[in-house]
Formats: sequence, C-alpha cells, structure tokens
Amino acid sequence: MMLYIICQVIKKFYDVESNQMTSLRDIFAHNLKKKRQNCGYSQAELAEMVNVSIHHIATIETARNYPAMELVERLAKALDIEIYELFINPLSAPEEMERLYQTVAKNIEQLVSDAVEKALNKKDDK
Repeated sequence: MMLYIICQVIKKFYDVESNQMTSLRDIFAHNLKKKRQNCGYSQAELAEMVNVSIHHIATIETARNYPAMELVERLAKALDIEIYELFINPLSAPEEMERLYQTVAKNIEQLVSDAVEKALNKKDDK
C-alpha cells in the first residue's frame, strides 16, 4: 500500500519521460502547502499573515499562480523557514533513501562498536 501511495505522489510531480519534476512552480506549491500545514496554519491564517487574499494563497498552492519574490520572502518569514526550503525538490527519493541508508548504517556501526567495547571491558574486568 505504501509503495502504491509513493508511486501516485511521484506520478503527480514527475514527467515520466524525463524523470523530472514537472516545474519549479509545482515544487514551490507542494512545499508551501506542506510547510503551511506543518505550522498548523489554514490558508486564511497564512494569507492574513502575509497580507494577501485567501484566493491568492490557494492559487499558489495549486500551482496556478506564482508569487513575486517579495511575497516569497514574506511567506518564508511567516512560516519561519529559509526561502530555499520552498524550492527544494521533495521527491528526490533515491538521494533521500541513500542518505537514510548511510545514517542507519552509521548508527548500526556505532551500536555494534559500543557493544563490542562494553563486552571487552567486562572481559578485562574479570
């Protein structure tokens, strides 16, 4: 089921032929909506914070409109994030999986190393 959901999300943003996200506007729209939701803001609350209409926020989040840079700055400030976070491709799955793999492998190595060291210390104490 999870694989199916991931595939559906990827289809929404990627051009299957070029294996690229369809546009920067799509990336921005996706990230803005996710960051807003993570902060617990409604579209109305965010619109009020950045002094635009709810409709304008909605059209940006659906990638029908793209904000001016001044508004991008206000949005980032309202969401308490860096501007670049709104432009990061959220679907670079292979790179993210590799990073996760490296983190897990490093943690496992550390746990094994700690366990071996602990076992050797117990042996030396006897």
